[in-house]
Amino acid sequence: MVSRQHLIDPELCIRCNTCESVCKPKAITHDSRNYVVDFDKCNACGDCLPPCPTGAIDNWRNVTTPWSLDVQLTWDMLPPEGDAPTTTEPAATIEAGASEVPDEVRALEREAQRAQGGEAPPPWSAAHPYVGLYSKQRPAIATVSGNYRLTEPSSPVDIRHIVLDFGRTAMPVLEGQSIGILPPGRDEHGREHHVRLYSVASPRNGERPGYNNVALTVKRVTEDREGRPTRGVASNYLCDLRVGDKVSVVGPFGASFLMPNHPGAKLLMVCTGTGSAPMRAMTERRRRRMNLAEGGEILLFFGARKPEELPYFGPLQKLPKSLIDVEFAFSRDERYARGYVQDRMLARADKVGEWLESDDCFVYLCGHKRMEDGVLEAFAKIAERRGQSWSALRELMRAEGRFHVETY
Repeated sequence: MVSRQHLIDPELCIRCNTCESVCKPKAITHDSRNYVVDFDKCNACGDCLPPCPTGAIDNWRNVTTPWSLDVQLTWDMLPPEGDAPTTTEPAATIEAGASEVPDEVRALEREAQRAQGGEAPPPWSAAHPYVGLYSKQRPAIATVSGNYRLTEPSSPVDIRHIVLDFGRTAMPVLEGQSIGILPPGRDEHGREHHVRLYSVASPRNGERPGYNNVALTVKRVTEDREGRPTRGVASNYLCDLRVGDKVSVVGPFGASFLMPNHPGAKLLMVCTGTGSAPMRAMTERRRRRMNLAEGGEILLFFGARKPEELPYFGPLQKLPKSLIDVEFAFSRDERYARGYVQDRMLARADKVGEWLESDDCFVYLCGHKRMEDGVLEAFAKIAERRGQSWSALRELMRAEGRFHVETY
């Protein structure tokens, strides 16, 4: 069955909100990127057409399967006439080639950002991110140039630092972005495996400067969240890779969790386990630019059960205090005062509170969902001790691109 779908041209739209304000069925919505029309709500009444100052609203396509909202939100231009989705995971065609952001990736990003109320705008001084250059149908092929175990051999937690070399294939990534890994093979139902997202652990000029490579921080999954034995498809695939193996990569993804680039910006980071990947990328970016004396401090709260299970523990201890102030939290090691990252945050409440009130403070929270509530409660306590409303402060920081959360 062919349907007539109402669409908005993102190239002509000036984001004036006129169409959404007059839409009685509430079919039009928007995010920080695009205004879009919900096919299931639109009744083709035409009320939105006359007020539009550019004509961006007056676009229609004959489709058998409507374009989803998630896909419309990724467009930089309308798809060509006659181009229509044919599956439940349609792809968006973006300027400069075959660029796709699968619905499954959008769903993962939304869930990861739930604690901050959805996708926040990036920092005002962040570099422009490239998104969705490579798709499931046309992935980039990388070669494994390194696979190093970060945790102690005696530790039951196996975390790897994996370096992927893209050779002459462009893979421009910024600190805070992710790439998608396509594990080979199929699941028990005969379907291709889903994309798995991994935050990039290297800065924008590569794990090794001058080389077209990126690093990932990957934990081998051997049990589910209830502690039952399981085998993570993508994590075990990555952890078992050898130098010279080929990997199919899609992306890059992420246009929010980016680092600021202006001098003097403060980075307040809170992470556990492999949530350290984007923090490592940002810290390494700052380390490589230390001689430029751009200013800006880093305060990192980093948690694990034991030091042996904490990735980059050794290298972090060697970084100069002038670059980064690190607070470790170990929850199951009697050699240290036992606690969680939120306990260390409360112990440093004066500095954290002072930073939260600074327009140059940018907060990044990344790691396991189990730490989310405790960290947000700690921020609330610290703000309220200083006479601040945490809910108001968090919303202000989020709106200004200064509060970013990705938890899984």
